[in-house]
Amino acid sequence: MKSSWMLVAAALFALMSVLVKHASAAFSPAELVFYRSAFGLVAIWAVIAVSHRRLLASLATPHFKTHFWRGLAGFAALVLFFYALARLPLATAVTLNYTAPLFLAALSAWWLRERHGRGVVGAVLLGFAGIVLLLRPQVQGQDWLPALAGLASGMLAAVAYVNVKQLGKLGEPEWRVVFYFTLIATVGGAAWMAVAGFHRPRLNDWPWLIGIGVTATVAQLALTRAYHRGRTLTVGSLAYSTVGFSALYGVLLFGERLPMLAWIGMATVAMAGVWAVRASTAEPPDSV
Repeated sequence: MKSSWMLVAAALFALMSVLVKHASAAFSPAELVFYRSAFGLVAIWAVIAVSHRRLLASLATPHFKTHFWRGLAGFAALVLFFYALARLPLATAVTLNYTAPLFLAALSAWWLRERHGRGVVGAVLLGFAGIVLLLRPQVQGQDWLPALAGLASGMLAAVAYVNVKQLGKLGEPEWRVVFYFTLIATVGGAAWMAVAGFHRPRLNDWPWLIGIGVTATVAQLALTRAYHRGRTLTVGSLAYSTVGFSALYGVLLFGERLPMLAWIGMATVAMAGVWAVRASTAEPPDSV
């Protein structure tokens, strides 16, 4: 199944979130975005150079504008997501970020002109009801700021995914999409650090930073392939499996204990994603 690449991406993104949450004790969200992207940029450039036996020629593209908007939306989504990860339980932050498929249901109808059934509106409303259930028992006072940041990261991620789908239709290979995204995110992170300052990594910080870069890069390749070859909303629904991985990691590695209402909220959000897929009428398999 072409869309199953998202399951690979989901497991790796959840692992990346674990590494980010640990490293956030010493580094700001912008710094972590920079290291995540810089290591990925080096890795994807090396793969491209070896596989094409050229250093730069294969990177030329007539669709740089679309790459730029995809990269900018993805960079902003990452900064907000990493901020939420540092301040919220792992599964909560990831669930908020993975509201992207709910936003994607609306964006794909308006932007990509994909036809959806009437149930999509109900699915989206159910999904956001699940978010209320998730946040109400555990987010109080100043915690609403990282909660809103996590939700905004989901919206911007949906914008980035729509651009990924457009680039696929334009014939851009997934490795080029990932390269330009990591390039723009690296430049953005470096610019942010130049203005806001940065922390010099210690020797024992490097395994965590490298791990973030490696898991993120491989996950990004899997995600891009899923959106290129699978159905937009099917892939978006499978993205919810990241919530399950993150909840498991949160319990095992961080000892997090969420209230029952929060678990119900996460399950509601996941069911809303499945409903959105069933209610949609995406393009036939032979056209993707």
